[in-house]
Amino acid sequence: MPAVHPPAFPLLRNLTALQEGPFDVLVIGGGIYGSWTAYDAAQRGLKVALIERSDWGAGTSQSSSKLIHGGLRYLEHYEFALVRHALAERRVLSRLAPHLVRPLNFVVPVWKGARVGRMQLLAGLTLYDFLATGKQPVPRFKSFSRKKLLAAHPYLDEAGLKGGLRYGDCQEDDARMTLFVVAAAQAAGAVCANAVAADELLFDGERCVGAALRDTETGERFELRASCVVNAGGPWAHRLPGAPAPAVKLVKGVHLVLPAIAGLEDAFLLTAPSDGRVFFVIPWNGRTLVGTTESSVLDATGLGVDDTETGYLLDAVNALMPGLGWTPADVISRFAGVRSLQAEDAESLAAVSREFAVLTPRPGLIWPLGGKYTTARCDAVDIVDRVFDSLGRPAVASRTDRLPLAGAPHEVRDLGDFTGWQQEAISGLARRGFDAETASALTLRHGTGIRRVEALIDENPAWAARIHPDAPYLGAEVVLAVRDEMARTVDDVVRRRMPLSLVVPDAPTWRAKVAALMAEATA
Repeated sequence: MPAVHPPAFPLLRNLTALQEGPFDVLVIGGGIYGSWTAYDAAQRGLKVALIERSDWGAGTSQSSSKLIHGGLRYLEHYEFALVRHALAERRVLSRLAPHLVRPLNFVVPVWKGARVGRMQLLAGLTLYDFLATGKQPVPRFKSFSRKKLLAAHPYLDEAGLKGGLRYGDCQEDDARMTLFVVAAAQAAGAVCANAVAADELLFDGERCVGAALRDTETGERFELRASCVVNAGGPWAHRLPGAPAPAVKLVKGVHLVLPAIAGLEDAFLLTAPSDGRVFFVIPWNGRTLVGTTESSVLDATGLGVDDTETGYLLDAVNALMPGLGWTPADVISRFAGVRSLQAEDAESLAAVSREFAVLTPRPGLIWPLGGKYTTARCDAVDIVDRVFDSLGRPAVASRTDRLPLAGAPHEVRDLGDFTGWQQEAISGLARRGFDAETASALTLRHGTGIRRVEALIDENPAWAARIHPDAPYLGAEVVLAVRDEMARTVDDVVRRRMPLSLVVPDAPTWRAKVAALMAEATA
């Protein structure tokens, strides 16, 4: 009989199951790459353990630009294969998780003397749409006159503005996407546990045969034996003792969260006048996300966003959108993430290749390097193919491109289907007394999982209240995060299960409320 696995939710942190090895593969690192790798391997029939030192997506995967995109700017460096690859995944992910991956239009204003002129942009967007084969979740590009652009966006700098173009990509909830992929891995049979650190790799001669693990909450130590180990620690991977580290370049990207721009539904792709670097201005969770800058760093630990980086982004926005008049006092929050890319000589960080590689520095040890959030699912297929090679077994075909994630309505086949489902779900939540903002936010964070939220509110109607009046996140979601989503700390809840700490100023009052709700969840 086939093995019976737990459902996607609730997530089960079962350390006893981790100690009941051996496993075919141990995946170290619960970011988006480790999560997709564990899911793909388990779906293909391997016995899989997935561990994360902190929390799911707590490193780089929570600190992206929140986009699923082809990477328009990569065309400038002739990375056509990378763009085609990413655009194909944009289509796949919007189908697998329509509640987490949503269409978003980008406006590209063109000013006189711009580094990339209108004709070059037209050629690039024509190629971008051409490379996006198959039915896509976004419309093809469109041109706008100066008059129409200013009518829609009067805060743009009028001096030298010639017009603009609009193209489509997708926005995502990066932290919850990681969480939902972990849940899919569990449903496929993987044993998944956060707050478990790999302190050292284990070897039998030259071959890697597992790792020495530690429960970071209790300090309990044990060894996990596995026929193959995938070190998916991203920019922290080289810190694992016993791991022969390849040469990498660590690249830090920073983002600011600012107030909403009234009436704005489209994002902007802009070029900083001071140095020609590309950055985004994106409507996000009722606020505006601005970023990213890129700079080389030597270590990924404890990095924040400094005042110089903040000033750079604000200066760039105010030069091109002077009508906004943003100052440092308008910044609600800021965050930084670090990516590990292949070390190579390049004239600028923008030109450093995001191409993905799978390295095998020792027998039984697999080390993914490079890549981008958008292509993590199909890159994980390559990682697991390498796992099968390491195990000496013929590879089983991957199916993760055809299996919707938890929360995706079963009847959804395209964007129109999801929109219809969402409208019905919002109407149902409205009948329960929820305002439109809260109802819409619930459908996008949970998809069909809103039924679990509703059940908690039936259990305790007080949990229907917002945690903070200026953000559409409910007490019931805190309880759900603890009971069903493996949240262990306040930061797990307010940074990754919901982005509360990014959209409102930090304050001990609402943090204390969250801590009290977490205690109620386990009472």
